Amino acid sequence: MNYRIETDLLGSKEVPEDALYGVQTLRAIENFHISGRLMSEYPNFIKGMAMTKKAAAMANLEVGMITRQQAEAICQACDELMAGRHYDQFPIDMMQGGAGTSTNMCANEVIANRALELMGYARGKYEYCSPNDVVNASQSTNDAYPCAIHMALFLEHEQLLPHLQAMIEALERKSAEFAHVIKMGRTQLQDAVPMTLGQTFGGFAASLRGEIRTLNMAAREFLTVNMGATAIGTGICSKPGYSEACIKALRKVSGWNVNLADNLIEATSATSCMIQYSSALKRLSIKLNKMCNDLRLMSSGPRCGLYEIRLPERQPGSSIMPGKVNPVIPEVMNQVCYKVIGNDMCITFASDNGQLELNVMEPVIAYSLFESIHLMIQGLDTLRLFCIDGIVANEAHCRELVEGSIGIVTILNPIIGYKKSTEIAKEAAETGRGVYELVLEHGLLSKEQLDQILRPENMIKPVEIELKVES
Repeated sequence: MNYRIETDLLGSKEVPEDALYGVQTLRAIENFHISGRLMSEYPNFIKGMAMTKKAAAMANLEVGMITRQQAEAICQACDELMAGRHYDQFPIDMMQGGAGTSTNMCANEVIANRALELMGYARGKYEYCSPNDVVNASQSTNDAYPCAIHMALFLEHEQLLPHLQAMIEALERKSAEFAHVIKMGRTQLQDAVPMTLGQTFGGFAASLRGEIRTLNMAAREFLTVNMGATAIGTGICSKPGYSEACIKALRKVSGWNVNLADNLIEATSATSCMIQYSSALKRLSIKLNKMCNDLRLMSSGPRCGLYEIRLPERQPGSSIMPGKVNPVIPEVMNQVCYKVIGNDMCITFASDNGQLELNVMEPVIAYSLFESIHLMIQGLDTLRLFCIDGIVANEAHCRELVEGSIGIVTILNPIIGYKKSTEIAKEAAETGRGVYELVLEHGLLSKEQLDQILRPENMIKPVEIELKVES
């Protein structure tokens, strides 16, 4: 392998001649073997960095910090990154010290060396396009790195939404399919009142639809950035007008309504938007986790559980118990939700432990959010395709449970009164007999009246039943 010699503050190192990255990236490769997940595996992060660097180059040209030739070469190099090229030139661990300096410098070096090639120079000829003086002009890691994260996470958000929407639509299809299936509703794991299985799945869909609004609200905060803050928010080493020019360029590059933070001092140390989006993912996780728990309960059995629904059989469930099939897909989604909730706790601690004018823990915050979104996308698709779409209702068994339940006495409460309803419920519980036969035996209602009251359509929504009952 051929090498070129590059020098930084700490000395000289041999960099592979075919590498677009440089000496500071090489030091990061040597220093950080932590997560095993490289930046090269996160295309949206690289795209976010390229968007940021392109906008900075456009703004630097406007304020006279770099030449037109340099700006055009940088912009072309960034376009190549946004098109999916050179990802292998980002071989650095997502978990790193230095508040993201290694990531920022990797981008600076890759863009600089590709720009040099486009300008007709050899890699490493930084006197013509320096990673620090040209690509990183008017910037610090402390504004370029969080801006890139914001751009990347907004891209990730846009990719997540269709998967969540597909899940909602799958649940709505099941709601329509099961609209006629009467089942027993339960509170505190005890029989409550009848409902339809369609109402259950409609509730799941409505619950998740609300989370789209929450996620969208949180994601909009990513479009407020601190470009021009440089080191701590004062704008040192940038020219007047650079911030405004950079925001204008970011809007053009991204097509989004990007805005400059009101206070760059505050914005440079803040991680609030990432906290908020992580919290929105946690909310979604809690609802999905609850839904998966309900699916497992409703499918429990087949002989000794509720067994109101049958989940698709995906694999044998035991190495020792023949015939056992487990709800493996809801179970894995449960675990996805636990991990997202755990990542939210990590983000909370990392956000809480930034000191003074900078939060140096942003790498783990970004890494955790990328992981959470990736897990959520994979989990949603797995749950929808391998479970939700194939759920079957045990219709006859559901109805049998309703008819044998003490809970149907509740619908009689407005007609025979709470006291008599309680007496019937107590007797049914003590004797094991049904509410239907006890009501007839005590002469509280005629068979015709009772059949009218207990029609399925009367038990699942507000109705006005006009019956004259003698006391």
